[in-house]
This record gives sequence, C-alpha cells and structure tokens, in this order.
Amino acid sequence: MTELARRQAVAVFFAFAFAYFFAAVLRAITATLSPTLTQEFQLGSGELGLLAGGYFLGFAIIQLPLGTWLDRHGPRKVILGFVTFAVLGCAAFALAQGFTALLVARVLCGLGVSACLMAPLTGFRRWFTPAVQLRTNSWMLMTGSMGMVASTLPVQWLLPVVGWRPLFWGLAVLMALSMLVIAWRVPDWSTSDSTGPRGGTYADVWKHPYFRQMTPIGFISYGGMISVQSLWAGPWLVRVAGYEPLAAAGGLFTINLCMLGAFWSWGMVNPWLQRNGFHTDRLIAWGLPLSFVVLAVLVVAGPAAGAGTLALFCVSSTFVSLAQPAVGMVFPASLAGRALSAYNLVIFLGVFVVQWGIGLLVDAFQAAGWTEVSSFRAAFAVFLTLSVLSYAWFLYSRSHNRTKAP
Repeated sequence: MTELARRQAVAVFFAFAFAYFFAAVLRAITATLSPTLTQEFQLGSGELGLLAGGYFLGFAIIQLPLGTWLDRHGPRKVILGFVTFAVLGCAAFALAQGFTALLVARVLCGLGVSACLMAPLTGFRRWFTPAVQLRTNSWMLMTGSMGMVASTLPVQWLLPVVGWRPLFWGLAVLMALSMLVIAWRVPDWSTSDSTGPRGGTYADVWKHPYFRQMTPIGFISYGGMISVQSLWAGPWLVRVAGYEPLAAAGGLFTINLCMLGAFWSWGMVNPWLQRNGFHTDRLIAWGLPLSFVVLAVLVVAGPAAGAGTLALFCVSSTFVSLAQPAVGMVFPASLAGRALSAYNLVIFLGVFVVQWGIGLLVDAFQAAGWTEVSSFRAAFAVFLTLSVLSYAWFLYSRSHNRTKAP
C-alpha cells in the first residue's frame, strides 16, 4: 500500500468531496421539491416515495459490478465513467413531462453518482492510515450533509426565481465540472498504488461473520436514517406538523446542518476514540438505542414533533455510520472495493425499501380510514419496530463473533 503525501492527500480528498457534495444535493432535493412535484404531477405518497427511492434503486443495482471495477481499475477511472450518467440523468429530469420520465431520470441520477462515495472510500483504504480513514469517511459524510443543507433553503429560495427544471440543468453542469476536477487531481491507480495480490470474491464478503453482523442495522437503521433525512422529514413537517413549505425547508435546513455538525465531530474524535479502545461495535451498541428513544418520541408526539425531534433522530442515528468504514477495514485492501460496495448495496437497498415502504404504509393506513396524521405515525411505528429487531440481531451476532471491529 502506498500512502499519499499530505498535500496530495488533501487535494484528492477535496476533489472527491466536490463531486460528493452535488451527489448529496441530488439525493435530498426531492424532500424540498416534494410539495411542488406533488402538485404539478398529482403524486400520491406511494408515488412520491417511489420517485425518491428511484435514486437509491439506481444506486443499489450497480453496486456489485462497481466494487469489482473499483478493485480492478481504481477510483479515478470508475468515477469519471459513472458521473457521466449523473449528468445525463439531471438533464433528463429537467426535461421530464410525466411521472414515468421523472422516475427513469431519477434512477439514472442514482446510478451516475453511485461511485461518488465508494470510489473515495476505496482509494482511502489504500492511500490513508486506518485512523485517517475513519476521519475522512466521517468528513465525506459531512460533505454530503453540506450538500443536503444546500438542497433545502437555498433550493426553496431559488424555486420561485428560476423554477425546478433550471435547477437540474445547473446540477448537470456542476456534475460535469466535478469530473474535470477529479481528472485533474486524483492519481491513476496504476501509477500511484501497488495493489498486491487480487484475491477474494463477493462470496468471501457475503459469508464473512462481521459483514453479516452489520447487515440488518445497515439495511434498516442506516437506510432508514437516510430515508428520513432525504425524503420523509419534509412530508412529516408539512403534513403532520403543519409547516408551510418555506418553514419546512427551514426545518430541513436545520436537520441537515445538525447532521453536518455531527459528522464533523465524528471526524475529529474518531482517531482519539480508536486509540483509546472505543471501537466501532462498542460505540454502535451504546449509541444506536438513543435513536430508538427519539423515534418513539416522534411517533407518540405526532404533530408536536417538528424539525428539532427529526434532527435529534438523525443525529442519534449517526452511530451506525461507523459501520461502513469498519466493514472496509476488516477485509484486505485488495478486496476493499467489493466489501464497501457490497455493504453500500445493503444500505441503499434499505433506503429504497424504507423510503417506498413508508409511503405505501401511509397510503394503506389512509385507505383503511385512518387520518393522515395517524397514518404517518403508524408507518413510523412500523419502522421503529424493525429498527429494534435489527439492533437485537446486531447484539446477538456480536456476542458470537470473534472478529474484532477496527
């Protein structure tokens, strides 16, 4: 493994972060646009959930070949090829005239940005020390939170000025610019890294006990956190808590700003925690139950639970974000791309299922005669139950697993 010099490492981090920022804007923008898209295209809750989840479906379906390509060809070549599809997806979304066209464009966007986190994490696995990997992973997620902040109030302010279609044309241009930055600053795999032997397959990843230990919480808790942050926080604020669209955008701004601060803090303290024996499994075991308590408060309080409660839920869920770099470091560097992509597949399949599932549950409860507020509360109660069950599996597997977390 060849570690990069400090100055080059900083440049590589910022090049990847530039692309990931706009990938996060694309991920979360449907939460801010949900009132506009719902009105213009007459979308139900299930359709809205499917539209937002389409991004994650496109993201998920390419993860397995993505991991193989990352290990074989390196982050630079792979991400440049994929972001091209994100540019096309943004343009297609801007031109869409119906729900089907919106959904196809959304899937294309998700496919296009699917390498924007996996490519840097694969490179960091070979180019950075373990302590620096934990820090840079958290700071990449912080960059994503910055993108989500940008997708809230700034988008809401721009909507009446330029409209939502020009916003997507602008994102297409910015994603193309990120490709130029990566081509300029990120080194090529073949000239910067000694890869060593290329052993291992996806079967080695799937059957590893540590991967299996982390799978349910990645699918339900991590996927659910992203589902709430990137979509359902917005409809909850408008349709349950009674916020006006501008106030809801302000609430989303607050949520994502809190997430930004949380991931920045994780990046600062992770090296210290690792040095002092506070490893990933222990932190998740202690911290994740806090999110269950907050989610229960959200369900019970209903309309009284606003942006502050949702922000606290998302922040308390960030303990589970430590699982992803830990999974990557359990495997050898030659298998890192496949291990990280496999776990990312778990997470984003979870996002798709939870995001669409909440919408379907809301529609189903309303069809059964429940009020809209009661339907949302019941759907989130189902999500809470599944989250607790996934955590129980994590505790059980941890007690029987000899593999130690980084």
